[in-house]
Amino acid sequence: MPKRWRRKMMSFVCMLGIIAAPITGVAGMEISSQKGNGAASSNLEEERLNAFLDEIFEREVSESPIRQSRLGRKTDEQGEWDDFSDAFAETEIEQDRADLALLRELFDREQLSVGGRISYDLFEFGLQNTIDSHTYRRNFYVIDQFNGQLSGLLTILQNAHQINSVPDAEDYISRVKGLKAILQTYAMQMHDRAEYGVITPAFAFPAMIADAHAMSAGMPLVNDGKTNPLYDDFLEKIDELELSTEERKALTTRMEQALKGPFSEGFQALILEMERLHPIAKKNGNKGVWSLPNGAAYYENRIRSQTTLDLTADEIHQIGLADIKRIHNEMRNIKSQVGFADDLQAFFEFIRNDPNNYYENTDLGREAFLTDARRLIDEIYVVVGDYFNRVPKAKLEVRRVEPWRENSTSIAFYNRPSEDGSRPGVYYANLADMRTVQKYVFSAITYHESAPGHHFQIALAQELPNLPKFRRFGGYGAFTEGWALYAEKLAEEMGFYADPYHNFGRLQNELWRSVRLVVDTGIHEKRWTREQCIEYFRVNTPLSEGDIVTEVERFFVNPGQALSYKVGMMKILDLRKMAKDKLGDNFDIRAFHDAVIGAGPLPLPVLEQRVEAYIEAMSAN
Repeated sequence: MPKRWRRKMMSFVCMLGIIAAPITGVAGMEISSQKGNGAASSNLEEERLNAFLDEIFEREVSESPIRQSRLGRKTDEQGEWDDFSDAFAETEIEQDRADLALLRELFDREQLSVGGRISYDLFEFGLQNTIDSHTYRRNFYVIDQFNGQLSGLLTILQNAHQINSVPDAEDYISRVKGLKAILQTYAMQMHDRAEYGVITPAFAFPAMIADAHAMSAGMPLVNDGKTNPLYDDFLEKIDELELSTEERKALTTRMEQALKGPFSEGFQALILEMERLHPIAKKNGNKGVWSLPNGAAYYENRIRSQTTLDLTADEIHQIGLADIKRIHNEMRNIKSQVGFADDLQAFFEFIRNDPNNYYENTDLGREAFLTDARRLIDEIYVVVGDYFNRVPKAKLEVRRVEPWRENSTSIAFYNRPSEDGSRPGVYYANLADMRTVQKYVFSAITYHESAPGHHFQIALAQELPNLPKFRRFGGYGAFTEGWALYAEKLAEEMGFYADPYHNFGRLQNELWRSVRLVVDTGIHEKRWTREQCIEYFRVNTPLSEGDIVTEVERFFVNPGQALSYKVGMMKILDLRKMAKDKLGDNFDIRAFHDAVIGAGPLPLPVLEQRVEAYIEAMSAN
């Protein structure tokens, strides 16, 4: 056991009163040192458990400067990065195993309240999932074209590293220098994974290499008429400080040296390794994870991790096929409603090419999109009280994905607010090519990524009182994405999508997620080719060609993640139907939403238990 970890655990165990008991714990209460003390109330046992869980959360945050920045915490580690090495990953998993053993040793689940049992179960589930997934650590792609392993580092500096003082600026420069070690680690890991038999699919390499060049170009590295995004960001931030001419020049010079030196050297090492691997990847072709070492078991692990359910790939494939058929029938109804006489595939083609479905492919078109998105969000807030008892206090903004990272991100995504709410939640839209941004679809995407979707669930979870921090800041793909997809449909019930074409766009979005069930399992279980997947999307959805290719290539490098959306949505809708059937006139949509998102993110089986408890409580009233 590493000395650093032993030292932290000793402090941690003492805090719980296991060595020196009794001690004063949370809220000044005396904490019993004995597991399952019959005299201890469930509340006291829960206080002990929460102290245990929060201490582990804080320990993990203390080891992650990135998490500190994302939470909005400024510490003396602000100038550092996380340790991305395989050796540190082994240390971390050793900690997880010990934490799991300690949880089971110290706490009697039966002595806990209902809320305490949920926390116990969630922590146990999360640790076991992490331990199980670690078995396949070398199966994960180190760099790919979708998950932003490179751009994510730069955006930490841009979006989360504030410069309010000269030391903050020095920390920024220190982090720019520190990127060299991370990039060299990535290069070594790509080499190691290739030796193991894991190389990112060939189609990803041109975008990966181009993005790496784009991130490491521009003034002051290369005088090509552009400014390096980090240099630009740094200059803008220090302009807000009261600096003398000498101080500003000194900081600027050090930043230039950091970019020209360590930063550039790190990117050069990584680019060389990617260029070395590209020809090898071409020989391998584009295959699902079935082709990797232990590929079948790895995919099973990804399904379990992403859905939180024990479903097989074939079961998910069949669920997707059935749901596609249902949605196609609903789409035919809208096709008839607008008077389109030809078949559904012809209507798909019409939607793809309808000029009314697109913004101008100009900056004016991009501004029009952002204006429309903000209007849709404002309209949600007008009627929100009819559907929710509480909404987040954190503000919500809509932004365009910065042009320098447009190739490394998805169509749209959400960034959570800071811990104290001083930094808003942000709905990002990728507006690189407005010819792929369909108006009809983006109404639903806006509700998904912002309100009442991700912002309502994620930002609200952070603000929930009396929950262990790991529950407030954690997440489960099927819950988080399931809620956001449910929110798209909820917006219809709230009175939106009055235009049938926009309602068709909502169905198109839902169909898109159902097709994911078929295509993701098709790639990784049934060995479909990239071309088969693209053709399946083209025949069964009206997505634009560009979006189809982006989607399919995303599934290849992120196995199982695409399954979470529809699986989670279907579970929430099933639970709502159950609640309506059992409660009848006593059903209140606001209370149901409290039950779903009022306890932070949950694995789907735990969510089902919580909704059943809500139904039982409402029935007793």
